Amino acid sequence: MPNDDFSETFKQLKAIFKPYADKLIVVHDTVTNYYLDTHHVMKNKQRIFFGGVRTGKGYVSFHLMPVYASSELLNTISPELKKRMQGKSCFNFKTRDEKLFKELAKLTKAGFKMFHDPKFLQKILPG
Repeated sequence: MPNDDFSETFKQLKAIFKPYADKLIVVHDTVTNYYLDTHHVMKNKQRIFFGGVRTGKGYVSFHLMPVYASSELLNTISPELKKRMQGKSCFNFKTRDEKLFKELAKLTKAGFKMFHDPKFLQKILPG
């Protein structure tokens, strides 16, 4: 079971996805793992992963695939948020950070818009 601070951090990060959940597919929804796919299917017949939140042993991870898919989004990230990046689409937190969570909310909104833009989807989806 996650520690109390991780539980609150998880809840706040999960809340960032709330405005989009009814327009996406909720794959996992537990107290330590929240995972969202888009409705778009790739050539490999898998849906495109949009994002999620997962509690690990040492931190809570916020995943946002649009950051990986778009250098334009990646270039808008503040240096403070970039310090939290692990890999190409994951941000790790040991404690809550309201300023960075607000930035993630804006980034998520932009990413959602991008992942629903027909021009962008033509680039990444078959036929």
